Amino acid sequence: MTIKKNVIDQLIAQARAELPNESCGYLLGRDDTVTENFPMENVDHSPEHFSFDPRQQFQAMRYARQNGLRILANWHSHPASPSRPSQEDLRLANDPSIRYAILSLLDGQPRLNSFAIRQGAVVNKEEHL
Repeated sequence: MTIKKNVIDQLIAQARAELPNESCGYLLGRDDTVTENFPMENVDHSPEHFSFDPRQQFQAMRYARQNGLRILANWHSHPASPSRPSQEDLRLANDPSIRYAILSLLDGQPRLNSFAIRQGAVVNKEEHL
């Protein structure tokens, strides 16, 4: 999966603005290229986990459909831990058709990786930043 630089910049800005909590959203695009971030509220308001607002999830799906886009990944930030799935992330990754992207802000140095997760295990990792 390729993520356009302006989208990566948006993710970093969103994650920093929502510190100390995790931020989240969907990555939308065509084929294997992410062209848009669909930011969503972390309804948990927590620095250690996130949950999407179900209304915003439906809005994202409707927006994607209306604009000829697909949801290629969901993403969230790790404010103080590395860009790798936690045990909770692995347990909750139940859609094998998308990737799971994690933006780490650990030590102020943004790192963005995405993962294909199948049956609770990482089967592929891509580095984006």
